[in-house]
Amino acid sequence: MSTAAPRVGIVGLGYVGLPLAVTFAQAGVAVLGLEAVQAKVDDVNAGRSYIEDVPSDVLGPLVKDGLVRATTSWDALRATDAIIICLPTPLNEHREPDLSAVLGAAESLAQRLRRGHLVVLESTTYPGTTRDELAPRLERSGLKAGKDFHVAFSPERVDPGREDFTTRTTPKVVGGLTPECTRRAAELYGTACDTVVEVHSPEVAEMTKLLENIFRSVNIALVNELAVLCDRMDIDVWEVIDAASTKPFGFMPFRPGPGLGGHCIPIDPFYLTWKAREFDFHTEFIELAGKVNSDMPRFCVQKVMRALNSRRKAMNGSNVLVLGIAYKKNVNDMRESPSLEIIDMLRADGAQVSYHDPHIPRLVRKGMESVELTPEFLASQDVAVIVTDHDAVDHAFVAEHAPLVVDLRNALPAGPKVWKL
Repeated sequence: MSTAAPRVGIVGLGYVGLPLAVTFAQAGVAVLGLEAVQAKVDDVNAGRSYIEDVPSDVLGPLVKDGLVRATTSWDALRATDAIIICLPTPLNEHREPDLSAVLGAAESLAQRLRRGHLVVLESTTYPGTTRDELAPRLERSGLKAGKDFHVAFSPERVDPGREDFTTRTTPKVVGGLTPECTRRAAELYGTACDTVVEVHSPEVAEMTKLLENIFRSVNIALVNELAVLCDRMDIDVWEVIDAASTKPFGFMPFRPGPGLGGHCIPIDPFYLTWKAREFDFHTEFIELAGKVNSDMPRFCVQKVMRALNSRRKAMNGSNVLVLGIAYKKNVNDMRESPSLEIIDMLRADGAQVSYHDPHIPRLVRKGMESVELTPEFLASQDVAVIVTDHDAVDHAFVAEHAPLVVDLRNALPAGPKVWKL
């Protein structure tokens, strides 16, 4: 085993941090990951991955070669040259930014910071966070940001389950407090990423991430609203989108669905709308998109109710099978998944709900386990609802044996017993 000193410290070994650690390690850069959960530290140090995008047979050899190591000790980060913060930035109960994890990390790092250190924030946040919140806390070390140590922002662009673009091949945007901060950050990421895009400030980099996800949120809201209208007009919205997609210019297809999930798209717009108030500006367009998307789970439940009514059945007492719990296909990520809200709504309306998801064997908080899809079980359900269209699920098999299907993802062709979104 190699005993190379870690060059990069990564704070937080979750969906962003662990894939980033592996990317650096694959480029020959030794990485030390800081993780608060001891069980995750033990898993990493044993070469076992808990992130689907990082196979254990990829992580294991890197750990064996001494290129990846995990710890719970903040002091261990003193030996690194650069520290990257990859911590969650959720919303609080008032739908306002909660930066407590990031700012707490900054205060802990201030006690270990040394001259020449580079600190990069990757956690999604509002413009001004790096300069106005992160840097001042790091300066409690007695060192001056941009002079004694370097600070930059580089937004994570992780898309769980995606194989065509990886952490290495996705262009990396970096913006530092000073030109030298930017240069140092670009130099760091250049060791592991194919393309580095330098921007002139952390605020530009912070806004870049928000624009990327707000762009998706707004366009998804547009097609979701059209889906609701097409439903009333008895028009197949999926056929409309496919037809529009034949235009070779001026159109980009987005697909409707049961709502937004994941850590970024349902949350990021609120960071900007919150910050905009400081400038006496209301992001009405963005907020309207959020409202449209947040209304989709209820619309989908009403669609299930209408489908049952067509069979002279009430929602109350009906057996409803939910197919797919993850927020997107082929991953086990449940963060902000609309499936969870849909289950709660179905139960509130009196349905007897079960679920199947090959990536999520159990829902502890809801006291549920994934059921096996047998012809007998499917026949016993009053309706099957496709919320997430995992490739591992044979939806044609479901449609063959279930008496009724509500397809929210266009996984099946239209048919007598298939209701489409």
